[in-house]
Amino acid sequence: MVGAFPDGRSALMLVAARLRHIAGTRWGTRRYMNMDRLREHDNELARTG
Repeated sequence: MVGAFPDGRSALMLVAARLRHIAGTRWGTRRYMNMDRLREHDNELARTG
């Protein structure tokens, strides 16, 4: 029986190509976390620490 990928390298190459595609599109540049609140917290810790 022949699998979908002849060897592990084929699967890895497909995954790498897909990741390159995603990273190059607008979706790859979206941010899901507002970093401002994290920076405020860090600044507050620096002032009190």
